Amino acid sequence: MHLAEEVSAPPAKRAKQQGGEVASPGSGVNKEVVIQFCDHQDNLLGTQLAVPLSMHREQLEDLVNQLLLEEPTEEDEDEKKVRKEFSLTIDDNRIEITDSLQEAFDASTNPSTERVLHIRFAPLAAFKVRPLTRCSTSLEGHTEAILCVAFSPDGSQLASGSGDMTVRLWCLNTETPLRTLKGHSNWVLCLAWAPHGQLLASAGMDGSLRLWKGASGDAAGIPLKGHTKPVTALAWQPLHLSSVCGDDSEQSRPFPSLMLASASKDSTVRLWNTTTFQCLRVLSGHRDSITQVKWSGEKEGYLYTASRDTTLKVWDCVSGRLVSDLKGHGHWVNSLALSTDYVMRAGPFGERGAQPFASASEMREAARKRYEACIKTSGGEKVLSGSDDSTLILWKHVGAPKGLVQVCRMSGHQKLVNH
Repeated sequence: MHLAEEVSAPPAKRAKQQGGEVASPGSGVNKEVVIQFCDHQDNLLGTQLAVPLSMHREQLEDLVNQLLLEEPTEEDEDEKKVRKEFSLTIDDNRIEITDSLQEAFDASTNPSTERVLHIRFAPLAAFKVRPLTRCSTSLEGHTEAILCVAFSPDGSQLASGSGDMTVRLWCLNTETPLRTLKGHSNWVLCLAWAPHGQLLASAGMDGSLRLWKGASGDAAGIPLKGHTKPVTALAWQPLHLSSVCGDDSEQSRPFPSLMLASASKDSTVRLWNTTTFQCLRVLSGHRDSITQVKWSGEKEGYLYTASRDTTLKVWDCVSGRLVSDLKGHGHWVNSLALSTDYVMRAGPFGERGAQPFASASEMREAARKRYEACIKTSGGEKVLSGSDDSTLILWKHVGAPKGLVQVCRMSGHQKLVNH
């Protein structure tokens, strides 16, 4: 009797006792298959393994991570444990494994358990993105609302403009305040660092522009006055399109001289020489407030403006001529973005941040190479405009005589597009 009690009941009987259904022989439940892992370059990982078809993606990931940890490679443990995607390859057909191996197996055109199944894995991202779990610091000092912020091109400083009429510089390495820049008589609405990082431009409700030295925080020359209403946007000339200011052999490391464009609610754009502090020309043609201004990095050096008169305009900065008047939006145009914005803002500075440059020419050449690499990858400069008509329009740079042509209109927002 004791012997009989130790003998377990047959599977079918046990299933009946538990009120379950008996699995049919061909149902695939608890079936095993032989698999072979390989990476995205078809390099085999480990040996062939017999695993159940019911195995889920998370279990496959645990198994691959375990095999990778046993492999003698140069990668550290964190790199080996990055999340992965899996796909099943049968007869040159690749099926992504999103849930279980069984699901992908059934979706194949010629499933068979009589052969080795190749499962390919690849990292979900080239870099591991760590979660943001805490605020590293709070930068306090302004006494009114902060209206604009801007990182320096080399990423070492942060500038902030406020309703308290001041601009503050912050050191990002120590996360501490550096200087308070005073001079404006009303709210500071916009900030823009020169691509070489030596100058910071600020403007706002008082209609004036002010230039500040990035290293010391001192005023760089006199205020730039001319607008009759608040200044709404600033744009520096791209570094690779600049001319050289000063002698390249100077010990103080000269930097390229750049023009600065300012847009205002007075419906004009002004171009400024930041060496002589003079207004070079006034671009007028809009019939309402100008909301955005962007400087093209292409060889023509066009200026793009957006306005509440529902139009975009393309300007020739050399002659001041209106190149093109673009109509496509049915309401205020609030925002402009260039596909090359990020590379022009950073100028000559790459991912490694600040680097020593022996001359202005060397700095300009570094900026040119970074811009050309960006254009080669993206296939040309593109402009995106957002409007109160709830749509976005994508434009492409085509050079003279049109400047920009519309590529497509994107709709989906239920309300106005602000940024």
